[in-house]
Amino acid sequence: MDKKDLPSLPLALLPVVLTLGLLALQLFYYGDFTPHIPLVLGLAITSLLGVARGQGWMDIREGIFHVIHVSMPSLSVLIIVGMIIGVWISSGTVPTLIYYGLTLLSPSIFLAAAMILCAVVSLSLGTSWGTVGTVGLALMGIGAGFGIPAYWTAGAVVSGAFFGDKVSPLSDTTNLAPAVTGTNVFDHIRNMLPTTVPAMLIALVIYIAVGFMVINPTGGDVSGITQITSNLQEQFNLGLVPLIPAFVVIILALMKKPPLPSLFAGVVVGALVAIFWQGAGLHDVFAYAQSGYSIETGISDIDSLLNAGGIQSMMWTISLMLIALGFGGALERTGCLEAIILSIVKRVKSFGAVQSSAIGTAFATNVVAGDPYISIALPGRMYAPLYRGMGYSTLNLSRAVEEGGTLMSPLIPWNAGGAFVISALSLGVMDGNLTNLLYIPLAFACWTAPLIGVFYAMTGLFSPKATDEDRAEWERSGEDVMDLGDHDLAEGTPATA
Repeated sequence: MDKKDLPSLPLALLPVVLTLGLLALQLFYYGDFTPHIPLVLGLAITSLLGVARGQGWMDIREGIFHVIHVSMPSLSVLIIVGMIIGVWISSGTVPTLIYYGLTLLSPSIFLAAAMILCAVVSLSLGTSWGTVGTVGLALMGIGAGFGIPAYWTAGAVVSGAFFGDKVSPLSDTTNLAPAVTGTNVFDHIRNMLPTTVPAMLIALVIYIAVGFMVINPTGGDVSGITQITSNLQEQFNLGLVPLIPAFVVIILALMKKPPLPSLFAGVVVGALVAIFWQGAGLHDVFAYAQSGYSIETGISDIDSLLNAGGIQSMMWTISLMLIALGFGGALERTGCLEAIILSIVKRVKSFGAVQSSAIGTAFATNVVAGDPYISIALPGRMYAPLYRGMGYSTLNLSRAVEEGGTLMSPLIPWNAGGAFVISALSLGVMDGNLTNLLYIPLAFACWTAPLIGVFYAMTGLFSPKATDEDRAEWERSGEDVMDLGDHDLAEGTPATA
């Protein structure tokens, strides 16, 4: 969209402010955690704004469906993860992981171990969602057995899973960020380590301290753990065989196979284990994959976790994602997001301000548009010419949009990432249990990394300048370069790469 076609800043902010107001009304006044209708109304308001400014409905609709289309791989992951949860519970994979976790781990080190395990698995699989829905679910069961509040376990799971996603070369967002900013994926990963590693170490120290000082200061009572492990042994055939589906998925990931086929292979192998090892019928397995597993162990915490999974369990999240993606697509196509970002860009006067603004813009786009892909792609396109004009490598930008986009996504309940975490970990938020939303501040690695990034931006640490090779490549490929003093920038010219 050309500059002359962009709405004014007040007009661009109007649908955003109205939608956030409707969300606040629904969540805080009515106490109803179903953000779907406020987002639908936000989509309608944005579309009406575009039509009122002379934009055709078909053009707006194309923008809505384009964003949904781009995000279809993530929706596909949701469907397969729903299947894998139901099937892996019936195969004994999740119960076996819970059993051995309760047997081998201690409450004192559990949170730290949970974060590290999720980080390793996510790094291998290249998907935070796949990690949360499989290993994360088992860890929720282990945490329940130890008597650890669900929000603490969820915070550790999210910290580890989204760290691995952020630095895995198999991750879609890790490839998207360098793609939209014109950098190399492996250079991008190396440049993220100065913020990611300290954030993980900070989280690790906190989880260890909480484990020893708060959760298990005296050693705890093991009678409840014994009851759970005995019950699991009675209900399932445990051992190494139920772990085969998890091994298959990890091996395929290490062989650099695509995530979707790898996860689906886990569904198939899990179904075979459920039939031939646990004695389930074929029709039963179909039902588990469709509607989730069902069992009554007599232990409420375990029942709430094992009665889970299935494609249908993901429909709440999928419907929310489709609506949020449509809202984000409408904001992008009508020029509202671009107008807001340009109003920020034209006010920055230093590298520190630019870098901090890029992080903040990615986060704000996550909040408003509800989609991590838009929060990476749009600021990545808009800010790139500014970095080039200042003589800084766009590696700084790719790190910024990952920190504000990928890492902050699971901390926004109506965002695709947050909605998935709430659903996959059975946090009960949809049923009014808002206490478990405390996982948001307890996912320390996710929100400390952006803060470290802002600190580096203000001090100039780990902020690489453009090399001669970078400049030559920009000139060769005809990339836009925009200086802070450019008149067009001050007037708000779109900074598209």
